[in-house]
Amino acid sequence: EIIEMMNGCICCTVRQDLITVLSKLAKRVASGKLKLDGIVIETTGLADPAPVAQTFFVDDAVKAFARLDGIVTLIDAKHIELHLDEEKPE
Repeated sequence: EIIEMMNGCICCTVRQDLITVLSKLAKRVASGKLKLDGIVIETTGLADPAPVAQTFFVDDAVKAFARLDGIVTLIDAKHIELHLDEEKPE
């Protein structure tokens, strides 16, 4: 099953949406209507996964239902050398 969130920046706006979706999944699992082996959150274009990862530690309901097992980062191997030394303001 794929659940798509289309609200823009997952760092800010969508974090609450992510909590909402995870809460709905937790209710479905608790009711026996859904069995989950895992949850994959794909964040196309997100440079810093920390805000999404923090969701699993700051929300008590999410923390009780799911745990962050890992973060996988993919890079554009063809263009990475152009950006390695790039400094961006915080």
